[in-house]
Amino acid sequence: MLYVSTRNAEEKVSASQAILKGLAGQGGLFVPEQIPKLDCSAEQLMNLTYQETAYEVMKLFLTDFTEEELKKCIQSAYDEKFDTEEIAPLVKSEDVHFLELFHGATIAFKDMALSILPHLLITSARKNHVKNDIVILTATSGDTGKAALAGFADVEGTKIIVFYPKDGVSPIQEKQMVTQKGDNTFVVGINGNFDQAQTGVKQMFSDERLAQEMEAAGYQFSSANSINIGRLVPQIVYYVYAYGRMLKSGEIAKGEKINVVVPTGNFGNILAAFYAKNMGLPIGKLICASNENKVLYDFFATGTYDRNREFILTSSPSMDILISSNLERLIYRIAGDDAKKNQSLMKALQEEGKYEITPEMREELAEFYGNYASEAETAEVIKEIYGQDGYVIDTHTAVAAAVYRKYRKETGDTAKTVIASTASPFKFTRSVMTAIDEKYDSQPDFQLVDELSALSGVKVPRAIEEIRTAPVRHETVCEVEEMQSVVKKFLKM
Repeated sequence: MLYVSTRNAEEKVSASQAILKGLAGQGGLFVPEQIPKLDCSAEQLMNLTYQETAYEVMKLFLTDFTEEELKKCIQSAYDEKFDTEEIAPLVKSEDVHFLELFHGATIAFKDMALSILPHLLITSARKNHVKNDIVILTATSGDTGKAALAGFADVEGTKIIVFYPKDGVSPIQEKQMVTQKGDNTFVVGINGNFDQAQTGVKQMFSDERLAQEMEAAGYQFSSANSINIGRLVPQIVYYVYAYGRMLKSGEIAKGEKINVVVPTGNFGNILAAFYAKNMGLPIGKLICASNENKVLYDFFATGTYDRNREFILTSSPSMDILISSNLERLIYRIAGDDAKKNQSLMKALQEEGKYEITPEMREELAEFYGNYASEAETAEVIKEIYGQDGYVIDTHTAVAAAVYRKYRKETGDTAKTVIASTASPFKFTRSVMTAIDEKYDSQPDFQLVDELSALSGVKVPRAIEEIRTAPVRHETVCEVEEMQSVVKKFLKM
């Protein structure tokens, strides 16, 4: 299985090389030359553990890894770092199944992929005889940063630098990052938004002079964002696993289609579901849920992607994104795997802030449905679901639940549905608790944590307990244009 750049048909690499590079040349993303088919029967699928499911999916994409290498990566990732043996349990509430993707070390779905990425990366480095230290350079809208920091902290031969929007994450997300231990970790707040952080990181990746300076100093960049194929492939696993669980419990019959709802900003998580569908998993509709930064909703509604709009800070900050990087992989696909066509669209996005796809390309999007939830709708659905059965969801999951209600009302589609529950409510306690009852708004953040635990009957996660009294270790804040100099200073270049 080779990987090709979305912007240059000539650039082809192995899986391990794609993982090491993170980003392809000219700002392109690596995509598999073709999507492999699942070679597991329904009967086999329903009896696999999470780790076994991961192997069955990932062996098809990471074909230059030996069975022993891949299984070792999987076993090292999906262990007692997760607070449930199931790794990704399904919880039924009302008539939908919430796929809880937040049982890892940092209580967000990013753990599902970032627990394994360091192992894939180090294995890839050995495989390709890399002598340099690998510098993980990442922008975060809140969750990727902490999950990547936790994954790479004190991993030999690596350093990790995370940029986040200083005023664009929740207090708990920020505390999780700035208290991160590890001599190889560096966290920087920027006076700007996530899109500016992400653009700054991409510019450093494509800066050839910087690459030469890094090489001379014994370093090379790689990425932990979902632009790295080593992040995307592990995300396919949990959709396949969820389908197996539903088969086993008798919720669905063999071959029965399910719908999948994903709250998304950067488009990686729903792209993984799209890949799972293309592997042969019986998925009907892919429901793309946006918050008030509804650039993806507008794209699906009009065929025009336009980031020229106000950037809105919402209660679901991990989705406060106007440049959905992973959408490029879908655009490349619906453009008929045409790198030149895709590159011209991405050039328009860079220069004019927008692009429009052809009517033929729009027809290729029929399996997607897009909608968005306002702040009021998000809060309302948290309150309603808690009121009905005592189940508490976070703000991002609530965006998905609100959009799913709109979809059902519009279409009357009653197919069994899985909602990707992307973060623990403990990560967004103030927004969640004030949605349930406004009286909570006057309480301090960590008091709200205890209130939420009492309310939901769920023990306070270890990830939250750890940061209650943890000292702040990272206090650097910079302007957007200072990002490169801050990186060089940390690396003593």
